[in-house]
Amino acid sequence: MSWQPEVDELKRLEGLARKMGGEENVAKHHSRGKYTVRERIDKLLDGGTFHETGALAGKASYDEDGKVKDFRPANFILGTGRIRGRKVVVGADDFTVRGGASDGSIRGKQAYSELMAHELQLPVVRLVDGTGGGGSVKSLNDTSATYVPVNPAWDHVVKNMGRVPVVAAAMGSVAGLGAARVAASHFSIMIEETSQMFVAGPQVVKYGRGYELTKEELGGVQVHRSSGAIDNIVRTEEEAFEQIKMFLSYLPSNVWELPPYQETQDRTDRKEEDLLSIIPRNRRRPYKIRNILEKVLDQNSVFEMGKYYGAGTVTGFARLNGYPVGFLASDPYVLGGGLTAESSEKIERFVDLCQTFHLPIVNFVDQPGMVIGLDEEKKGTIRKGVRAISAIYQASVPMIEIILRKVFGVGGAGMINGHGLHKRYAWPSGDWGSLPIEGGIQVAYRRELEASDDPDQLLKELNDSMEEIRSPFRTAESFGIEEIIDPRETRPLLCEWVEDAYQILPQLLGPSSHTMRP
Repeated sequence: MSWQPEVDELKRLEGLARKMGGEENVAKHHSRGKYTVRERIDKLLDGGTFHETGALAGKASYDEDGKVKDFRPANFILGTGRIRGRKVVVGADDFTVRGGASDGSIRGKQAYSELMAHELQLPVVRLVDGTGGGGSVKSLNDTSATYVPVNPAWDHVVKNMGRVPVVAAAMGSVAGLGAARVAASHFSIMIEETSQMFVAGPQVVKYGRGYELTKEELGGVQVHRSSGAIDNIVRTEEEAFEQIKMFLSYLPSNVWELPPYQETQDRTDRKEEDLLSIIPRNRRRPYKIRNILEKVLDQNSVFEMGKYYGAGTVTGFARLNGYPVGFLASDPYVLGGGLTAESSEKIERFVDLCQTFHLPIVNFVDQPGMVIGLDEEKKGTIRKGVRAISAIYQASVPMIEIILRKVFGVGGAGMINGHGLHKRYAWPSGDWGSLPIEGGIQVAYRRELEASDDPDQLLKELNDSMEEIRSPFRTAESFGIEEIIDPRETRPLLCEWVEDAYQILPQLLGPSSHTMRP
């Protein structure tokens, strides 16, 4: 006697599960311009590679003979698949079943996806679409009691931050635990006109805080573009999937592997003529830092993260001669590129990310120091700036500093661990000191300027006298800067450095001494 009847029943139940929340709910979901959870998984993963776990988990009703007559699948789908050939774990909410809320879930599935990523040492991608938390208060009628809340699998959520790449995308309105699952990641995404994210939704805010807001007003992309809670904003679901693939392409599958090398057609000896004049001679004039990145790093390899939060600092991944690197860069168009409370948090988190997954860091420095003023004092900028500097000093991954222009004060000094052998090159436009000479003269010669019959003329004379002293070549004479280079030589030197860096990296593999936090 064979087991064919049971196999047939298995296939029937799997077919019911693939119907998700039913035709009506699926149609409603599509009418909002959204893909279903299974369509999302198909678009994210390489074709035919998804292997589902727990497809039969759900709530069934039975007929008189004990056969399943109706089946509502759990609103969380998990399994493994491949992204560009590399195996990953995927956990995705099904909004067509109870709006992704916990009263339509089998809680163990979400926990199992985190455990699977942890134990198999695989990247995990969360496609979040719902609350994923306690569900409606009506559910208390079923339990007849309240409960002390526990965030499911949060021990592995935290551990995974120090072990495997974690990516989360808000695919719709996410609140409470759903929002927390998005934030507890190395890279997070929202979608314009589709995603909203909040601690609690508009109705709860209305009764808890007394004011009315729409979902977009409370937690849309215009709120989170620069809130720091989300890394990148995209226009479509397809663009979200592409960014997930791009992000993962720079990272190893876990902390015991090296970042993946990719072949490149870009020449290591490429020398862009424009670099010779890209920094203005007028020190007050800004320039476009992203142009420099494109001219120095491998062509079409720059992947920026968190563009609008702490915008005076640019962070992201790129490649040098095919090897993945992280980069930091000052943007002089935003407060001169100075360190704000926000950009300090951004640096700290990004350096910790590179340290966790052993990516060498290239720091393009034009750092006038910590931004000054009452607002920055109220934000505790000095403490946050020191935390960013501490992250840089604690990092053991190879780091190189390209000094483009300014290096001033505590902030400028903290852009590399100056007590180690981390390499640095300065361009001829380099300008450094404890504080900018222009402002420093005003302070140091305040009494003389106040007593002068012609303070403007005296100030000009003092500035002129300092011009020769501030030349970077004077600093090089005393070995205060190791090398001043032709800007056009930057890419060849970096490509040589990255080869050396990747010779060192195998010695550093494994968990970092301090686990990364979101």
